[in-house]
Amino acid sequence: MRKRAAPRSVAAKPAQALRAPRRLRLLLVQGPNMSYLGKRQPEIYGTTTAAELDALLARHAAARGCDIDIYYTHIEGEAIGRIYEAVEDGLDALVINPASFLFAGYGLRDCLRAIPVPTVEVHMTNIEKRGFRSLTAEAAHGTIAGFGVRSYVYGIDAALDLAAERRAQAVL
Repeated sequence: MRKRAAPRSVAAKPAQALRAPRRLRLLLVQGPNMSYLGKRQPEIYGTTTAAELDALLARHAAARGCDIDIYYTHIEGEAIGRIYEAVEDGLDALVINPASFLFAGYGLRDCLRAIPVPTVEVHMTNIEKRGFRSLTAEAAHGTIAGFGVRSYVYGIDAALDLAAERRAQAVL
């Protein structure tokens, strides 16, 4: 009589865990003099300070399920470096208030043209009404201006919507 081999137990392969998509990552770049909000020409820019704006935007981004990094600089090359660094780290969307870089920010404009993420330019004031034309806006997906601090909220919403659409298309 032949001995039967003991039944082997076959360990079930663990089902691949369903992963929730990672949170969207947003970078907000604030150009020259934006760190002086609340003190600088309040008749034009209002009395909301940079710290108050940052807190408002952090709450808004969290409510949208997004991680936000807010970067202030007075130097165009630093803005360019920070944007490229963020893209290399997996940035999903960019919101930028170029402030006075809008006049002659050719390097910044070229940077914005080079990056593969949705970019929304924001301005607290209606720059067209003030007679300004933005050089950097040429490289953005869109521009939101004239709504005070709400321009940032609208800009974040637009950038995140564009990033979510981009992510959904990548899955297909």
